[in-house]
Amino acid sequence: MNSKVNIVNRKAKFNYELLSKYVAGIVLTGSEIKSIRQNKASISESFCKFDDKGELYVLNMNIEKYSFSNTKDHSPRKQRKLLLNKNELKKLLKETINSGNAIIPLKLFINERGLAKIEISLAKGKKLYDKRETIKDRDNKKDLDRLKKIKNQK
Repeated sequence: MNSKVNIVNRKAKFNYELLSKYVAGIVLTGSEIKSIRQNKASISESFCKFDDKGELYVLNMNIEKYSFSNTKDHSPRKQRKLLLNKNELKKLLKETINSGNAIIPLKLFINERGLAKIEISLAKGKKLYDKRETIKDRDNKKDLDRLKKIKNQK
């Protein structure tokens, strides 16, 4: 199977403080999994939400239509059910209700068995000053690496 599929939410670490990570399965149709295998999906604007039955869904995940499928195509931005254990679902539901945390997808990938999996994280939103601090730390690290490289060349 093609295990090179690795769709990442790059802004997640910048906008959120990641608390705990989980790997969940996704309920997909045939044309959706084929589009994911062609790297035609995006999770940058997506988030996860519980419904009234206590099931977890990912919303706003964009999976483009498969070019070779028939006229019964899927909707690109429909909500898709995530598959987790009952204990994990209860823990996530409790954390989102009590502390106001969000559940965001970090990475969409295909495992070694050929199944689509999504890595989700319980996250807390960062304030503007935290984001500035992240930028400052990143710039300082780049400057230090640059200085070390110049020093090692001499």
